[in-house]
Amino acid sequence: METKIKRQVVLDTETTGMNKLGKPDEGHRIIEIGAVEIINRRITGNYFHVYLNPERLIDKEAFAIHGISNIFLQDKPTFAEIADKFIKFISGSELIIHNAKFDISFIDNELIRLKSGMNNLNYYCKVTDSLLLARKIFPGKRNSLDALCDRYLINKSNRIKHGALLDAEILAEIFLRMTGGQMSINFNFEQNNKKINIKNINDQLLLKIIKANEQELIEHYSILKLIKKHSNKCLWII
Repeated sequence: METKIKRQVVLDTETTGMNKLGKPDEGHRIIEIGAVEIINRRITGNYFHVYLNPERLIDKEAFAIHGISNIFLQDKPTFAEIADKFIKFISGSELIIHNAKFDISFIDNELIRLKSGMNNLNYYCKVTDSLLLARKIFPGKRNSLDALCDRYLINKSNRIKHGALLDAEILAEIFLRMTGGQMSINFNFEQNNKKINIKNINDQLLLKIIKANEQELIEHYSILKLIKKHSNKCLWII
């Protein structure tokens, strides 16, 4: 029987600015896209990452969050230049985004600028909002990435500033934990010219095994023999 392949892409963006409504405001644009591939609940190590020249200045408030400067983006490609590669990477997948309405509105805005006729992200893939999922699992609690990292014991020490690729990788771990099942992660990629090694979250969750000493084993088997004597059988091997 042929196994059906389920492909999911966890995505995050950084922008020149934002507003409380989660919509592009005052001509704000995307400056970074990070996307991580999951196939059949395994993080594959395949990813999409790009910095973009927004053709406008970054707000001070946004810079304080992600630390991406106008000078750094001067020689980067525009969204139009990378649009085909981006669409190819996400097409046909289930897109996982935290607070999806924010990122979708910015991506749709970029697609509209292309004037290609396909100006809706939902045309290319299904979108799942992991923030809404988290609110169902943890009603009334904080469900930011930082809060969920603390809740699921995920290492966030590298998250000094927001970064689209790093946040997408963290969200991939969180999403797999929220939706159950086992996960595997083995990333080794470049971001801001610095190599980042992401450890398997399972390493953080290993429990210390304390073995019984000789005296404890003797007492254990004595109890088992006593159980067998009084009940004529014992469910444990003695």
